[in-house]
Amino acid sequence: MNRSTRAAVSSGSIVAIAMMVMNVATYGFNLVAARLLVPAEFGALTALLSLILIANVVALALQASIARRISVHPGQTTEIVHTASRVALAVSLVVGLAVALSSPALTPAFSFDSLWAVVWCGAMLVPLTLAGAQLGVAQGTGRWGKLAALYIGNGFGRLLGGVAGVAIEPTATNAMLGLAIGAWLPVILGSGLLKATGEGDVHSRRPLVFETVASASTLLAYFAFSNVDALLARGGFSAHDSGLYASGLILTKSTMFLPQFVSVVFFPSLARDSSHRTRLRAAGLVALLGLAVVAGSALLPRLALILVGGDQYREVADDLWLFALSGTFLAIVYLLVFDALARRSPGVAVLLWIASAVVFAIAWFWSIGIVGLVVTMAATGAVAAALLLVWPLLRPGSARDGSVTGVVPGATDADRHVQRD
Repeated sequence: MNRSTRAAVSSGSIVAIAMMVMNVATYGFNLVAARLLVPAEFGALTALLSLILIANVVALALQASIARRISVHPGQTTEIVHTASRVALAVSLVVGLAVALSSPALTPAFSFDSLWAVVWCGAMLVPLTLAGAQLGVAQGTGRWGKLAALYIGNGFGRLLGGVAGVAIEPTATNAMLGLAIGAWLPVILGSGLLKATGEGDVHSRRPLVFETVASASTLLAYFAFSNVDALLARGGFSAHDSGLYASGLILTKSTMFLPQFVSVVFFPSLARDSSHRTRLRAAGLVALLGLAVVAGSALLPRLALILVGGDQYREVADDLWLFALSGTFLAIVYLLVFDALARRSPGVAVLLWIASAVVFAIAWFWSIGIVGLVVTMAATGAVAAALLLVWPLLRPGSARDGSVTGVVPGATDADRHVQRD
């Protein structure tokens, strides 16, 4: 094993453990909330967290954009961080304010008891977006220990803040208040990462904003695709079958997020490396981890059943390996979406929206049950993954920095040089 491989394994292990701790802490909050809140309040909290998940694509996009720029141009790290600190502050305030101002419309639409529930969602998105920028700096500069600390801080910030809010008053609104406060923990831990020490702003802010918006639209398309079957099951199945499908989705999501650390660790290399060897190695690692879960679910269905809810869901026990297979393909697609962001490959969002439409059309026009829907999802995910694997070969001229095509309006000479890179 050479030095670069050992370094990748070491950094991957650190980030993998940190993300596992983050997910366990987040699950711990959900478990406590489910026990302390009455079903109506827990349902409201689930809807609020779904709103956070959707709006958080901006933070993920900002992280990817900053990490890619630093990875491609490490010699301009100071200038990039200088720009990123300004953009992150502005974007976080815009996203948070937009969600908070939507409270008069969202509160009656989702039957929330108070406008403050959505307002606290907006407040939470401010530190989440700032933390996304900090994660991008840590990821782009390869500061894996710092990156791990931010992920752990994210998890424990949610656990401690959310539990404290629910303990004071068991309502969804109070839970969101606690989560909004706890979300500042990773920002505090990464306080030095966005310190703007440079005087020269070589990269103007507009190209970074344009890139972040484009990346956010792609990530939104991915999250729509990865959740379309959950919405179809909820609306098209009986209450009983919908519950069975939801239990299987626990394994799908677990399999999907298990190898998420691979995209985090490999992203800087994907941004720098023009060959396809790195992306194939990363995709192979994700596939290997996913197939291990598939094999385990097929060989030990009773154990898998315990992990998704127990005997009350035993009707779906023999089909759980299909849910793991669906999660495996979704995990590969997730990695390749970030590869596309690293390469600035256009058209990926359109492909993902088409994939969502295909699943929706099949489920809508044909009467398919639980197995039919999960097989449809897995097959569509497999096709999407295959297309994304060959996507760079079909578009070899994709830019690796700056805008996707052409020159962003208002870009400086330095930016135009970066766009031609």
